[in-house]
Amino acid sequence: MIFTGTDIVLLLLGALLGGFTNGMTGFGTALTAVPIWIQIMPPPMAGSLGAAAGVTGQIQTMHQIWHAIEWRRVATFVIPGLIGVPVGTWLLPMIDVRQFKLGVGAILVVYCGFQLLSARLARTGIATSGGRFADMAVGFGGGVMSGLAGLSGPLPIIWATFKPWSRDEKRALFQAFNFTILLATVISSAIAGLLPRAFLISLLLCVPATFIGVRLGIYAYRRLDDRRFDRVVISLLFGVGISLIAQNW
Repeated sequence: MIFTGTDIVLLLLGALLGGFTNGMTGFGTALTAVPIWIQIMPPPMAGSLGAAAGVTGQIQTMHQIWHAIEWRRVATFVIPGLIGVPVGTWLLPMIDVRQFKLGVGAILVVYCGFQLLSARLARTGIATSGGRFADMAVGFGGGVMSGLAGLSGPLPIIWATFKPWSRDEKRALFQAFNFTILLATVISSAIAGLLPRAFLISLLLCVPATFIGVRLGIYAYRRLDDRRFDRVVISLLFGVGISLIAQNW
């Protein structure tokens, strides 16, 4: 695979925007960058590159939220999530992934649209019921969705918006969960021999732009209070929903 000048510009643009989103919210590198990258490379390679770039960006910011990581809480989501990934992969031949993504997109648009139109983000007691078992179920569901359609983030992220946690605590969960799931995805792809030489070249080109984007995203994150952080996250998920509908209609 040979990159033209235009290809390199799009590659760097995706890395910059993905890094910015990651730096600001703790997730979203692939969600932001992959729609740009699929214009210049096969979708499977773009997805793997998004996962690798996401890991790269999160390594840069992990120290920013280290103090807010509640290890028992994170493990409650992450361990079931890792179990759910192969389950989602196993379900892959049995489910129409296009229809699944379309359904997820519709749910995100309706839910996030309602939240954005309300005067303040709706809060209910739903996320406080069920305790750790409910949290484990959400983590497992996120893992299944990752293995099935590469959508690890939406379910745990929506669940966290109902929690009475600070922006740092929510970001710590987003980042720890997605970092683990994405790293597992990259490692499994490498072991399976699914990462060609062009992938490695693309990743090397993306790293500097990702780094710059992450720095800019951190700058924006520090200027968000808890309420604005929640609205940024919901707005991003709303955009993801629209993108899923547009791509799979």
